Amino acid sequence: MSIRSMTGFAQVKSQAGEGTSFTLSLKSVNHRFLDPQLRLPLELDELEMKVRRVLKEQLARGHVEVTLNVDRRGGEGYEFNRELVGGYVEAFRKAAREFGTNGEPDLNNIFRMPGALGAMTPLDSNFQTAVLAALDQAIVKLNVMREQEGRGMEDEMRRRLTSLEQATDEVAKLRAAVSKAYMEKVRSRMQELLENADQDRILQEAAILAERSDIQEELVRLHTHIDHFRKLLDQGGEVGKKLDFLLQELNREANTLLSKTSGVAGEGLRITELGLQMKSEIEKCREQVQNLE
Repeated sequence: MSIRSMTGFAQVKSQAGEGTSFTLSLKSVNHRFLDPQLRLPLELDELEMKVRRVLKEQLARGHVEVTLNVDRRGGEGYEFNRELVGGYVEAFRKAAREFGTNGEPDLNNIFRMPGALGAMTPLDSNFQTAVLAALDQAIVKLNVMREQEGRGMEDEMRRRLTSLEQATDEVAKLRAAVSKAYMEKVRSRMQELLENADQDRILQEAAILAERSDIQEELVRLHTHIDHFRKLLDQGGEVGKKLDFLLQELNREANTLLSKTSGVAGEGLRITELGLQMKSEIEKCREQVQNLE
């Protein structure tokens, strides 16, 4: 199964009986969870629950806007609420007489009032069935677009992973030289401070400090996380949250590597450059992962 972006758009137009057609649109953007936002005609409260259920079954994450526009033709149109409209017109004219003003009520404004207009023929269960069928089609189209964008994001992340892996391999080659330089630095400093101390003791303490500064564990974990990241990409599906967690771990190891090698001249400066490059690649991967389902 391919990985999916959370960004996409789909639209389906369909008929629902004589004289009634509709357009169903889906638009999705990234979100931590599934967050459906429905815009349906007021008379379709029952349908809203069914639409939410379908979205929950077929989509995992994303802010999803669902818009349903209904078009009635051939005399199906709308009728007005005579009691509501008549009451408004009478109130308008009464106020005009009382205050001595001219003018007539504007029906365009009256018909915008909630409840002023109503469908002449109720949208029945057949209409709901047609909308739900269109919803399935729209979700398929939406996922096709999200998978297409997901493939591009996957290619980008694989390139970033290759660069990250190459930087890790280069750091591994410099590890021995940096450890030796760090030990010499510690030993020199300790001799300055303790000129009359036991030389063997100084060497022992320097070796312990150098061992603590060794970056072998960080290199192993970096390779492990990179391999795991690739396996998740191969697996596909809903991997966005898992990949985001792995990137946090990769960033933590890169930070530790930098802190252990700071202040070491020579090859240590090259490791600093590589560590910053790692962090840059990790951040660019994270920008992509934030939009994955």
